[in-house]
Amino acid sequence: MNRPPIDVETDNPDITEIIQEKLLDAEIPGFQAEFDPLEAERLGAFKEDALSEQDALDSTIDHTAEDEQ
Repeated sequence: MNRPPIDVETDNPDITEIIQEKLLDAEIPGFQAEFDPLEAERLGAFKEDALSEQDALDSTIDHTAEDEQ
């Protein structure tokens, strides 16, 4: 199985074992393993790839151009 790497740098060394157990449980068909936000983040579930505010403003096509009359 290709499992994501677990970040073991934590104040709670038991979290690695808990995550490993949940990953094994998640392989059981029909079982819905629940991960808290910290566990999910450690597994790489969240990657911030949103546009910056300026990039979003620069991408708007529905604003009106100013007339120089």
